[in-house]
Amino acid sequence: MNPSWIMLLCAISVSMGGQILLKSGSRAETVLAQFFDWHTIIGLGLYGGAALLYILALRKIPVSVALPSTALSYVVAAMVGHFWFGEPFSLMHAAALGLIFCGVILLAFA
Repeated sequence: MNPSWIMLLCAISVSMGGQILLKSGSRAETVLAQFFDWHTIIGLGLYGGAALLYILALRKIPVSVALPSTALSYVVAAMVGHFWFGEPFSLMHAAALGLIFCGVILLAFA
């Protein structure tokens, strides 16, 4: 696999880790407590790291392909939200995420 694609997949993964931590930090009792919760602080750091990885990926991958490819995180986020945080997941969710996944795959191989 091309190193730029590896960077893009790493950026997506690290961003998802940050998103999960931000969601975990949202359980704090107040907004101020949420801002200083370790989940939030590390989550924001992961977002910064993901941005750096994304910049490296953009050196070789056109933004017209790289940015839509980050939509893979929507699929993962829905799964994490359902299984980890108990959020609802319906057949309509599955169909929509299937379309997103297929679109990203088609774009990546275009």
